[in-house]
Amino acid sequence: MKQAVMFLTLAILAEAFGSTMLKFSDGFTILWASIGVAAGFLISFVCMSFALKHIPLSTAYATWSAIGTALTAIIGVLLFAEHLSGMKVFALALVIGGIVILNKSRSTEETPAATDQRG
Repeated sequence: MKQAVMFLTLAILAEAFGSTMLKFSDGFTILWASIGVAAGFLISFVCMSFALKHIPLSTAYATWSAIGTALTAIIGVLLFAEHLSGMKVFALALVIGGIVILNKSRSTEETPAATDQRG
């Protein structure tokens, strides 16, 4: 399971990298950034596929998309001087809170034998 969490974390980081490169690519007109987009999303999906061997799809995808969204928003503020309002912070906190609740509900529903879907 530790390995699955590691792959999910790498998938999230690679997705945020790919999204950041998408901004830098200027509509795919800048080669190095366009290559970064392709590499980031390819690595993200490969790592996600490995994570899905041991993490349920609903949990993995929700975590990937929510944390990726929050991380990308933070990158936008730090690298591109995007405005961060109180409402945006609140919305991101709700997204993160939803993932925490989703993961907590999963852990209370599982039995020890059900943690590995492949048996």
